[in-house]
Amino acid sequence: MSETGISEHRPVALVTGASSGMGSAIARELAATHHVIAVGRDAVRLAAVVDLIESSGDGNGASAAAWRFDLVEDQEEIGARVAGLGRLDALVHAAAISPRRSVSEADPADWNAQFAVNVIAPAVLTRHALPLLRKARGTVVFIGSGAGTRPVPGSAIYTASKHALRAVADVLRIDEEPHRVRVATVAPGQTDTEMLRAAIPAAEYAPERYIRPESVAGTVRFVIDAPADVQLTDVAVRPRQEVARI
Repeated sequence: MSETGISEHRPVALVTGASSGMGSAIARELAATHHVIAVGRDAVRLAAVVDLIESSGDGNGASAAAWRFDLVEDQEEIGARVAGLGRLDALVHAAAISPRRSVSEADPADWNAQFAVNVIAPAVLTRHALPLLRKARGTVVFIGSGAGTRPVPGSAIYTASKHALRAVADVLRIDEEPHRVRVATVAPGQTDTEMLRAAIPAAEYAPERYIRPESVAGTVRFVIDAPADVQLTDVAVRPRQEVARI
């Protein structure tokens, strides 16, 4: 082990938004083969994710670390922490917020808050991580949304932010081709998470209709494990029976 606690022989994955929902499922999925750095704002939940990973490793060397950071407020701190890693093979951006606001309802603070978390924070974190990702010829995965290609009525800011995030991924992929860094957008449809529960009245919520977070995690695994001669650039993950055609 290095001074950072990372094995020289085990790839390293950093997952944001790892304290719940898709981020937590992705962290747990990747822990079977990677040392996982779980990043989030809730220290208690992060600790629970790390404990679950390390207690269910079945002797396969599963290990994880919890980094409590606010991706907007602590950009320089997390950048310095990333720079101190010995290696980084995969970076998964799962953190997002999605308060519903129409153009008529949204004020500048609403726009700034969602773009700060959903677009600017992942772009800045990626900038900090690029030297290690280039060295590893690693993979960046942006968790997008069906909203990243089609409009969602009443949700102008979130829709715009996911369109923007996809644009960031597409430009990054071109710019990083000389360094062989792979860049993917994995875009789930409606997924059974706290974020979705907050957006749908409880009386109308039917979890069996929505994608399981573990299914999204399996897709991220598929993207990261792709053969070395290819990259999977845009992966849409849709419910078996469509709930909303976005």
